[in-house]
Amino acid sequence: MSDSARIRASDRPTRRALQLKDIVLMVMLGVVFGFLYWVMVQAWNLLAILMGPAGDLAQHVLFGSWLLVAPIATAIIRRPFVGIIAEVLAAVIEVIFLGSPVGPLLLIAAALQGIGCELPFALTRYRNYGWLVFAASGLLGATLVFFFTGFRSGWFGQDILLLRLGLQLLSGIVLGGLLAKVIVDALRRTGVLDGFAIVRDTLPVSAGRAR
Repeated sequence: MSDSARIRASDRPTRRALQLKDIVLMVMLGVVFGFLYWVMVQAWNLLAILMGPAGDLAQHVLFGSWLLVAPIATAIIRRPFVGIIAEVLAAVIEVIFLGSPVGPLLLIAAALQGIGCELPFALTRYRNYGWLVFAASGLLGATLVFFFTGFRSGWFGQDILLLRLGLQLLSGIVLGGLLAKVIVDALRRTGVLDGFAIVRDTLPVSAGRAR
């Protein structure tokens, strides 16, 4: 088969409607990461103790880990709003089932995180899933929610505001963006994602039609 017969993810438009298996996977990711996010809250509390006087910065160091589900869900399913919905679902699990101390405000933060994380993929029309796009996903997800939390927590005007911002953006890039790319690539290599858009959209045209 010639190279022209192959359509890469960056070339093939994603026009399919969500299938049932896409919805099920999105919900599963939201539930799984809701529990993982709760675990990271415990890690945050422990790190805050270990950091002593600088413990208030622990949340920024680990912040990127609370962004993971949005770029992962978006990269696998490759449809609009999937990342936002998965992020909000994870927050629902934290609030309702795990008793997050943040309460309902966490849902607003999750929506902002999801919007920020999904925006770089949306700007490429859900066709580019390279390292830079994942890094931008983590960066924007961390940025949007930083200002929301900053106003709510009174960070603006503090001498360490830029330190807070720098730590959170770096964490967003590394733990929220690049780590998500590593996880997605690892999952794809196992074969468990066969049949989802992440694999389907990179099949040869003839193979894609046969499915």
